[in-house]
Amino acid sequence: MTSLIDVIFLLLLFFMLTSTFTRFAEVELAAAGSGAAASDTRPLFLQLGAETVRLNGTELTLDELPAKLAETRGEPAAEDAPQPLIVALRGEVSAQRLTDLLVTLRGVSGFRATVLGAS
Repeated sequence: MTSLIDVIFLLLLFFMLTSTFTRFAEVELAAAGSGAAASDTRPLFLQLGAETVRLNGTELTLDELPAKLAETRGEPAAEDAPQPLIVALRGEVSAQRLTDLLVTLRGVSGFRATVLGAS
């Protein structure tokens, strides 16, 4: 019985030392900071549903979103501040769906996303 326990511990030690743990992807989330000065840029409003994505009332897919955001951004502001993007969750939005949206938004520069709770 003792030799069996030794073998089990050796196997456990072997698998623990030979395994690698990697992070597949990270999505950075920032906590709300202190209030900033009001800017002249109008925020964009994005509604995320279980099946739909609406940018300022226009229905899109997640694949079309980066191009539409780049088109909406237009010329950069003088102070080069990121444009506010308000994300509202509608209905039963899964964590995976929100993560897919955040990964898509991470690939588009010039926007600062703020995620609101479910409505």
